[in-house]
Amino acid sequence: QVRLVESGGGLVQAGGSLRLQCAASGTIFSIGTMGWYRQPPGKQRELVAEITLAGSTNYTDSVKGRFTISRDNASNMVYLQMNRLKPEDTGVYYCNARLNFRDEWGQGTQVTVSS
Repeated sequence: QVRLVESGGGLVQAGGSLRLQCAASGTIFSIGTMGWYRQPPGKQRELVAEITLAGSTNYTDSVKGRFTISRDNASNMVYLQMNRLKPEDTGVYYCNARLNFRDEWGQGTQVTVSS
């Protein structure tokens, strides 16, 4: 059984930074695109950023220039560096990965940005 475990969330003031990380573990024979989604309070889950196995990235417009996604294929980890955070970045951040040809999700980590 595979699992994704996020860490790095917390409370930060507007303009601050946080770094999220997500580790994939278990019996993994195939790993594809990895990404981060978030769910703001009272809203639907949305894509924040994703990165392919080859390193191609895609960001939602609201985070371009502020967030950077990266991955370490050797250790099956994905990271999200979040800079110049805004209150509207508040939400539960979920790691997502294509593992063994199935979409898997982490349990989520809370990010709260105070104004």
